[in-house]
Amino acid sequence: MTVLEAPTRQHKKRPPRDRQEWGSPATYFIAFVFIALCLGPVIYIILGGFRDNSQITNSPAGFPNPWNLDNYAEVLASSTFWQQVGNSAIAGIATTLGVVTLGLMASFILARYTFAGRGAMYSLFAAGLMFPMTVAITPLYILVRDLGLMNSLAGVILPQIAFGLPVTIIILVPFLKAIPDEIEEAASIDGTSRLGFFFRMVVPLSLPGVVTTGILAFVASWNSYLLPLFILSDQASYTLPLGVQAFASQYSVDTAKVLAFTSLSMIPALIFFTLFERRIVGGLTGAVKG
Repeated sequence: MTVLEAPTRQHKKRPPRDRQEWGSPATYFIAFVFIALCLGPVIYIILGGFRDNSQITNSPAGFPNPWNLDNYAEVLASSTFWQQVGNSAIAGIATTLGVVTLGLMASFILARYTFAGRGAMYSLFAAGLMFPMTVAITPLYILVRDLGLMNSLAGVILPQIAFGLPVTIIILVPFLKAIPDEIEEAASIDGTSRLGFFFRMVVPLSLPGVVTTGILAFVASWNSYLLPLFILSDQASYTLPLGVQAFASQYSVDTAKVLAFTSLSMIPALIFFTLFERRIVGGLTGAVKG
């Protein structure tokens, strides 16, 4: 009598899971150093606003002990601060709308139509990326003065729109080129005009790039200092960067209050940029792929 051996179960070997490859310790150390260099001054300014002048004098790199909220409370209670916030918001929103609107229309023409001089026009906008505002500040000052826009937000907004267009067009043109021609042909067969195709199809499909360029334009306008310095002379029309300079000059002895004013002026841009960081990266990635 033969004894039948029970068949053994053959366990299928599962394919090893993809293990996350970690970088070398040197890479993380270098990244940590760069992060510390970027965030260190910001954290110092914010914490400095919670201290008083004696604490800063005795221990410049120390933590608040005790925490002092009076500096931030006095800045937030100041009408001048909120007036400058409003001026910066007006300039930022108007600049963003102008840059996005004009940039999207110009990018649509450069990406979807063939005409003489298209390459030269695109190269001209690309060359604008290498033309800093510092070089053009004197001609801009003369032009704004001749237009009668000195000491007004319009004199700041219009040049900011002009200097924001090159980045906007360079980002949006690849998005619009990536739209298949079949969609435009189908829209024309259905009786949609070119203007209708632009609003109904182009604008929704290019929304990631539009959001990216809008955020970049707003943050650049919010942090703009050189152009408002030359154009604005009345403190009632100051934006926040100029307000920080004026406040630092007025309260040069009160270092803690100056730090509080500075931190409050940069927090809105930091929050705005942090909230939309993924959209910026996604928009730039789409532009590169296109």
